[in-house]
Amino acid sequence: MRIEVKGRNLPVTEELREHVAKRFHKIAKQVSELAVLEIEVCKERNPANPDNMVAEATLYLKGVTLRAKDASRDLNHSVNLVAEELGRQVKRHREKRRKRREQRAAASASQVPPDTSGGELPAV
Repeated sequence: MRIEVKGRNLPVTEELREHVAKRFHKIAKQVSELAVLEIEVCKERNPANPDNMVAEATLYLKGVTLRAKDASRDLNHSVNLVAEELGRQVKRHREKRRKRREQRAAASASQVPPDTSGGELPAV
């Protein structure tokens, strides 16, 4: 999985990149190597909002795009919340795919006629 970290209104440090890679390592093992994860972190400039550190994650998979957004007072905490939410979404998506695949396999197995070549020849 390729991870891209972007920053709006704040710089992206190497420490932040390492934290993101560490938090999304579990998700990376569950998805394809071709998947692309974009993390965008920003600082809201509204002084009335105490949760001004926002993290948004977009995971591009084959045929589906998963998104999560969270805000808190600390940037690392926001990244952790987004990682948990995206992890739930990936798990749900994988379960859906597995269930569909099992249903298709069961349907195709029930449509195949039974094998009549059990060693006996039909009577003439």
